[in-house]
Amino acid sequence: MAIFTSQTPMLKKEEVKRPWYVVDAKGKTLGRLASIIAYRLQGKHRPDYTPHVDAGDFIVVINADKIKLTGKKLDQKIYWRHSGYMGGIKLTPAKKMLNKKPEEVIRLAVKRMLPKNRLGRKMLKKLKVYRGETHPHTAQKPKALEI
Repeated sequence: MAIFTSQTPMLKKEEVKRPWYVVDAKGKTLGRLASIIAYRLQGKHRPDYTPHVDAGDFIVVINADKIKLTGKKLDQKIYWRHSGYMGGIKLTPAKKMLNKKPEEVIRLAVKRMLPKNRLGRKMLKKLKVYRGETHPHTAQKPKALEI
């Protein structure tokens, strides 16, 4: 009787190679784009995915101001935050948020799809979102990621 002792390989954080990718958000739907970005930030696209190791890629999103929302979300979707004081809720409609801070719209959509723990916060730091065509990460030689 043969005994196989081969185990599933567990990835170590020192072994991880994190490539850089650039994503053009022009004309893309917010939720569909955010789910793909969250998937890549977690490293779930890799064959050696390990849940407790941050093995995801760096993602640079350009043209954040040209993202689109489907249906009536532009008028009805509301972003809210709370100051912590009684009556301290701050409501911002999606239309106003897209005009003022389109980077924040994409960042929040991705953040809410990541794990809610230390590892999720570490993954979110690998997401870089920019309003226009240019970004300061050309030295990292990011490859284009088609979505």
